[in-house]
Amino acid sequence: MHTRKISEVIAGRPILTGPADLTVSEAARLMAAAKVGSIMLTEGGRLIGIFTERDALVRVLAAGLDPQVTPVAHAMTTHVMTATPEMPLGHALHLMFEGGFRHVPVVSDGRPVGMVSARDALGPELVEFEGELLQREAIAEVL
Repeated sequence: MHTRKISEVIAGRPILTGPADLTVSEAARLMAAAKVGSIMLTEGGRLIGIFTERDALVRVLAAGLDPQVTPVAHAMTTHVMTATPEMPLGHALHLMFEGGFRHVPVVSDGRPVGMVSARDALGPELVEFEGELLQREAIAEVL
């Protein structure tokens, strides 16, 4: 099986970044519009943190904070494990497994260039599974 590089996984994908002074509600709206589960927070174009849907749930809602006024800076992860585009996807997946998180920002010279998530691990495997389902449907039509 071909070992995918992170650059292959993130190619052509838009990235979602924003300032750390966004409110949690603003960040959640941006994430919902982009259909992603995280936003990378930047200052001067450099990554300073990540805010995820899990952060919104655990660090804001469960903590009783008001998402309308709470800045993501109060709930973001600041010591972010990152990957570079040249690394194999397996490296990012290993970071996720070891760290217990589902998103790894991809950076080049400290600047965000993409995001990989646990869902990316399903790429080729999901395509293969869909192919098997289609094949089974075709067989069922013949029988």
